Amino acid sequence: MVYPKVAIVGRPNVGKSSLLNWLTRQRISIVDPTPGVTRDRVSAVIEVDSPLEAPSGSKPKDIELIDTGGWGVYSADGKRFTDAGEDLSQLTGLIEHQIRTAIEDAALILFVIDGQAGPTSLDKTVASLLRKWGCVDRVAIVANKTDGDSWVPSALEAAAMGMGEPACVSAMNGFGMGTLLDLMWTRVDGMPPSEEEDEAGPLKVAIVGKRNAGKSTLVNALAGTDRVIVSEIAGTTRDAIDVKIEFDGRDFIAIDTAGLRRKKSLADSIEYYAYHRMLQAIRRADVVLLLIDATKPISTVDQKLAQELQRQLKPTVMVMNKWDQVDEKTVTPDQFLEYLTSQLRGLDFAPIIFVSALEGDGLGDLLSLACNLHEQASHRESTAKINTVVGAIMDKRGPSSRLGTQAKLYFASQVSTNPPTLALVVNRPKLFRGRYERYLMNRLREELPFSEVPIRLMFSKRTRKTLHALLSGEMDLEQ
Repeated sequence: MVYPKVAIVGRPNVGKSSLLNWLTRQRISIVDPTPGVTRDRVSAVIEVDSPLEAPSGSKPKDIELIDTGGWGVYSADGKRFTDAGEDLSQLTGLIEHQIRTAIEDAALILFVIDGQAGPTSLDKTVASLLRKWGCVDRVAIVANKTDGDSWVPSALEAAAMGMGEPACVSAMNGFGMGTLLDLMWTRVDGMPPSEEEDEAGPLKVAIVGKRNAGKSTLVNALAGTDRVIVSEIAGTTRDAIDVKIEFDGRDFIAIDTAGLRRKKSLADSIEYYAYHRMLQAIRRADVVLLLIDATKPISTVDQKLAQELQRQLKPTVMVMNKWDQVDEKTVTPDQFLEYLTSQLRGLDFAPIIFVSALEGDGLGDLLSLACNLHEQASHRESTAKINTVVGAIMDKRGPSSRLGTQAKLYFASQVSTNPPTLALVVNRPKLFRGRYERYLMNRLREELPFSEVPIRLMFSKRTRKTLHALLSGEMDLEQ
């Protein structure tokens, strides 16, 4: 679904990202005093309530907020070059293109200034550009950092730029935010929240991988537009960027994340926050695409990401990108599959697909595969089938005990989905954990419709409380 857009623009260090985070009530954009932190368009949809003075019966509106890079300064003093010697000034044109695109698409432009410092020469440059582009009628000045009434006179100096009286707000303590929300509701012809929209919402697909694996190229190819910056400079993407796409009549949110490198190599707090944004993206995703550069050997970073996906029990597609650059006379797909299995242990059940994000090859199959994994992870199997399958597996091979204790299964049931979670009531939980647990999961994937997704097994002793929890659907067992 397409929502009316509100672009947040301005020079660096005026609090644009803080404003987005406050309005969404989430930590979406990275907030740091270093200029040039935000590079891509970071967006989120919010629901804005009608003002008190709105006509009776007025409804809330759904609006898409878009945070942009700070105009005019794209790197901090002394940090023009990365630790690999790459010149960040190469990103200038790409960042400015993203800002211009956000402005052109916006129904309302929030031009943010520092309410305490007042208009600066760079603020006036941005104002001149907005006039040049003929979009002043869509501009509302927002004087951020107006932390209280005492700062209002200073903030009102922005009216001298000829774009109306500024909205005096503080993203730090919430001062004046109600007025800003009312302004957005009034000036944007927003859409009322749909009552017919699918409750499940769009399928969220996080794209993770090491630096320069092609994540942003893949997102742009899926979206059919230059939605995020693509550059040979490692570490260009910092925030986790949500990009809405549609394929075969279904809505998706592709989450582009910062490229990972070894944790001990993180250069500064910005990379630290980008790393944790990536982890948050994995947690909120329905399916994760682990993007691997097929032209390079599997690295320690690839292995660490695979371990994290196993730990979080996320349905995972292993995506071999840049396959068009691999000479199949030297390495065949079967040989590569064998190599992957040996290097990324623990994800041998995850499907593998070969694509070229640059050429657009295999992208339709990739999204279809993501949908299939989500269906597997969301499937709920009957209790009768689970008891029959687990019983048959144990009859063929049950847990062994050095003391000769016989393992018994009393009851088994699926208690949750995403991931599929099976609760087993047994006589000795310790007999089932470890090696036999892995064996049991592998056999369950063969017998149940969970062949390509993680399964969680929970073992507990038989008690009245346990049986009651299982039968009532209130299962809370020790794993």
